[in-house]
Amino acid sequence: MFKLVQLSTKVEIPPFLFGQPKEDSARIILSEDYEGIITRDYGFIIAIVDVLDVGLGIIIPGNASTFHKVDFSILTFRPNLGEVVEGEVVELVDFGSFVRLGPLDGLVHVSQICDDYISFEQVGNRFIGKETGKILEVNNDVRAKIIAVSLGTGRSGKLGLTMRQKFLGRPEWIEADVEKEYAEKEAKNKKQVEEEVSEE
Repeated sequence: MFKLVQLSTKVEIPPFLFGQPKEDSARIILSEDYEGIITRDYGFIIAIVDVLDVGLGIIIPGNASTFHKVDFSILTFRPNLGEVVEGEVVELVDFGSFVRLGPLDGLVHVSQICDDYISFEQVGNRFIGKETGKILEVNNDVRAKIIAVSLGTGRSGKLGLTMRQKFLGRPEWIEADVEKEYAEKEAKNKKQVEEEVSEE
């Protein structure tokens, strides 16, 4: 889930950045310190959206930099367990597929690709379902559900995904699930009407 978050911190602005507005200088420092990192509290920090306020600078004897309290907002991506996400398959390996979900990649283990026996074809670089004939290849758009989140700190995190349930996977798979569900409801309704008519 993407969120806008407001934070405050102290920023050290070095002398080589004194020639521009302090908001621009603070943004440069904040971008280096925050963008692209993963935190437990906020998830993956995508970007510094806005520098809201830069306080008066404090000078410390013996240090050429100035120190400022800065209020700013960030755009974050924090995946939640059970969240349904959409992404693109970017890599296939024998143990599963990697799906790009904006700033992070998630792993769909081979056992979680679909509710079928799946085999990996190295020559064609694709997964194929034995009974369903479902095919998964690089560049396929997919819908998946987050089943494991491990956000460390720094620049790495792990996401586990599944596509085994109904209405997940490639758009064609989802469409087939919807049609099957609709047909089952229609058959159930028809049977119920027939039973009511026969009782009369």
